[in-house]
Amino acid sequence: MGMAIFLLALAAAGALLAWAVRGRRCTLLAPTRWRGPRARRALALTFDDGPSEMTAHVLKLLARHGAHATFFACGHHVRRLPHVAVRVLREGHEIGNHTDTHEALYFHSHAFIAEQIGRAQASIEEITGVRPRLFRVPFGARWFGLRAALERNALTGIMWTQIARDWTLDGPAVAARLRDKAAPGAILCFHDGRGLLHDPDIASTLDALELLLPQWAAEGYEFVTVSELLALA
Repeated sequence: MGMAIFLLALAAAGALLAWAVRGRRCTLLAPTRWRGPRARRALALTFDDGPSEMTAHVLKLLARHGAHATFFACGHHVRRLPHVAVRVLREGHEIGNHTDTHEALYFHSHAFIAEQIGRAQASIEEITGVRPRLFRVPFGARWFGLRAALERNALTGIMWTQIARDWTLDGPAVAARLRDKAAPGAILCFHDGRGLLHDPDIASTLDALELLLPQWAAEGYEFVTVSELLALA
């Protein structure tokens, strides 16, 4: 009986930890926002892992549809492609912090997490002149020490309502996955990069957006930044 209780307690602890790390609504390890108000017919498009050599294609597509978006950028790529990061802001979009080198934070120390976030924050501000206010954790996996790092940098953690899985699905499959899942206040996660890859293939992302943006626009949605969606001052 004692062993059975111990194993049940261990399983429960494991389930709680998994929820704390990956649960989009969970705030045990850090405060998190994963959707906006439902009263406004608006969507927040977000793009992770950039900037990349392909970000310009995303920007062109967004401009054609009058869409604003939030780009969660890696410090490594901002230093590598500073002109792209500056262009993102110049065209009316928003840049958030996605750590420096896109490493998973779990099983790392508080110091490692602080360095990943702080270095990206400093690089983005130095190159663009704008200090990010939003943060998205790589792989959607939080860890101990994240709360303190976000507070130190005055960052708000952002998860997502729906994720595109555009790194593994083709364009039509991504579109089918998200087509009917958009709802007022949704935060949708796409990618304009692929981790630390240079010149990544994001054809699936672009193909999906070519299908989705006209449909959502016809349904009366406006495309706004996360800060606008959440009315962050």
